[in-house]
Amino acid sequence: MRKEAPADNQKTDTSSAATVPRDAAPMPHDENLWLEDIHGDDQMAWVREQNAKTIARFQDDLFDSIAGDIQTALDSEGKIPMVAKRGDDYFNFWRDTKNPKGMWRRTTWDSYVSDSPQWEVLIDLDELGAAEATPWVWAGASVRRSDNSRALVSLSPDGGDAHRVREFDLRTKSFVVGGFDLPSAKTRFAWLDDDTIIVATETDEDSLTTSSYPRQARVLTRGQAIADAPIVAEVPREHVAIFVGSDVGPADSDATDRVFAIDAIDFFNSRPSFIDLDMVTDESGSVTTDASAWEKTWTLVDVPTDVEVGFDRDFVLFRPQSEWNHGDFSIPAGALAVADIAEVRAGTIAPTVIFSPDAHTALQSWTWTRDYLVLELLADVQSQLVVLDPNDNFSSSRLPGVPANHMVGLGAVDRHDDTTANDYWLVSTGFLTPSTLSYGRLEPSNGSEEAGGADTARTTNGYSVPEIIKSAPALVPSEGFSVEQHFATSEDGTKIPYFQIADSALVLDGSNPTLLDGYGGFEVSRSPVYSPVMGVGWLGRTTTAAGRPTIPAGRPTIPAGRRGVYVLANIRGGGEYGPQWHTSAMRENRMRAYEDYAAVARDLIERGVTSPKSLACAGGSNGGLLVGNMLTQHPELFGAIACGVPLLDMRRYTKLSAGYSWKAEYGDPDVAEDWAFIQKFSPYHLLEEGADYPPVLFWTATSDDRVGPVQARKMAARMQGRGISDVWFFEDTEGGHSAASDNKQAAFTRALSYRFLWNSLTGE
Repeated sequence: MRKEAPADNQKTDTSSAATVPRDAAPMPHDENLWLEDIHGDDQMAWVREQNAKTIARFQDDLFDSIAGDIQTALDSEGKIPMVAKRGDDYFNFWRDTKNPKGMWRRTTWDSYVSDSPQWEVLIDLDELGAAEATPWVWAGASVRRSDNSRALVSLSPDGGDAHRVREFDLRTKSFVVGGFDLPSAKTRFAWLDDDTIIVATETDEDSLTTSSYPRQARVLTRGQAIADAPIVAEVPREHVAIFVGSDVGPADSDATDRVFAIDAIDFFNSRPSFIDLDMVTDESGSVTTDASAWEKTWTLVDVPTDVEVGFDRDFVLFRPQSEWNHGDFSIPAGALAVADIAEVRAGTIAPTVIFSPDAHTALQSWTWTRDYLVLELLADVQSQLVVLDPNDNFSSSRLPGVPANHMVGLGAVDRHDDTTANDYWLVSTGFLTPSTLSYGRLEPSNGSEEAGGADTARTTNGYSVPEIIKSAPALVPSEGFSVEQHFATSEDGTKIPYFQIADSALVLDGSNPTLLDGYGGFEVSRSPVYSPVMGVGWLGRTTTAAGRPTIPAGRPTIPAGRRGVYVLANIRGGGEYGPQWHTSAMRENRMRAYEDYAAVARDLIERGVTSPKSLACAGGSNGGLLVGNMLTQHPELFGAIACGVPLLDMRRYTKLSAGYSWKAEYGDPDVAEDWAFIQKFSPYHLLEEGADYPPVLFWTATSDDRVGPVQARKMAARMQGRGISDVWFFEDTEGGHSAASDNKQAAFTRALSYRFLWNSLTGE
């Protein structure tokens, strides 16, 4: 659980916790340790054998049809090309049939809002990969703000989290000879000036934390080897990582440029520090590389470590994960408070609360324009947008036009440009509603009428009426479907919301093929979004009258003409109701997430939507751990389970890939006290001899350097070794944690999951 903040406003030093002697937990016997050698010859031979069996079983005409339809949807030319504005250009990354690895490209405003934008290709990854004999996967780009002429481009060699960083000239459309070029690693970086960046990356074994992330920040100048760059900040090896960033505006901006370093103690506790760049700039106007100058200049934001901190110009925002009590103030968990940066420097922080959550409403994120702060809220998992005016004591008003059962997100266009300083993008989507992109403006308090990037009408309350710029086409049929929200009751009486997307004329006789989805971890909220992949793979399926020879004897046959039902459960562990919704299912309380999910399954059965033999569940990553626990704790509730890139061996998860970084979420299995509760949700150790398990597919990727393929391998091997039937495994070699380095690969792995589930429930 999150620790309570000390009453004297001093942060707890967790780095000494490792020195406290605690009993070590025993290591259970593991006959599959050999599979932990990810790239070993014998191990990859096992993978190839498993893949061949799975493909032979499920790759049929229907599989090819599903995969083809999913790829067609992913490659659709009608998708909205979302853009980021830098200077006068609008940048976009795009994948389609002709460019499976994708293109980084740009256009102008007038072209972008036209029906047929003209794009200037900057980097063609397919051509680059062929020329360099490396299947590069896009990982993002950062354009320097001083003149918008250079970018740092991140490219992954295999789709994993590790990526190479290279400097790119946006005028010549070529990589800079002798420019910044960092080897592949889990690198974080930020521009400081035209010739200097701050970098957290791998230089040697000592530069990494136990979680495999960088622990040292260096200031790197153009032409300098990374190993020669001075270390300006570092964190202990047992912490998760050091993260770096900057807020550097255009050359003609009068705002203060800053650099940030965050000591990520664990996933939910951190210590942020900052420096005004003019404090480390020498007489020539260049950022100094004198490590001692940096060391003595950092300002620590002296708040409890579980308070999320955000900066914007001279405002500092605080969002506590647990109640922040101080002698002079108290801030509720999940609230948002603000203070001036001068208070932070002086160590006299007395924040003003500008948003307080309630039992139904939680803050999800916030966005600054130049003159406004916009809050994205969820009220019983329904989107709301609230605009706060810092020039009027953060007075608030609701941004209208947010439909029910939809997800609406807002982003600033470019607050560094006077013409778009208070303009925003608005993206609206729903389970059955394709995305729309709108453009709006929030008027400054003085009511000025600057021209912006879009010609938008204005309302009398000072807000623009957002203009729809782009609308995505309907890629799957929605006619005849309805979206409903229901609430199940968990074991402790907590009401758990879930969305149900089903035939409007749904027959409640328990005979509908139903797919239950969820996540329930790391304060990640799941909300209504339009998913052509799910629409094609599940909602678009209808049972037929054909024979079903693969249904085992005794299993009821689903009537013909039944459409797939999709259900999204908003269980605890997520962030749908704020940080307490998350913390109530951490560590020793982790079982609550699984109780919530099982409660939704039972509610679907009790309402007659489905039955255990007609109900499937699917999840990936932490969601893979979720459905792994449904497999082992509640096999009687499900007819099939698809478990992707999962955690499953919770005794050894901290020793595999980046698993050490998740101890705050799950606990430390090396400690006997923690293992006592962790083993209760470790699927690898919960398998029982003679139990009747539903069919299960484990899918993963060799190149996943976050969770890794090991746990899925071992779980499949253990189940097969114990003679459990209908256990399938597939491992792609590329794609990283998403198992999708391009649309074709994404279509293949998702089609495999849907094909397996549909066949297991219906026999078709």
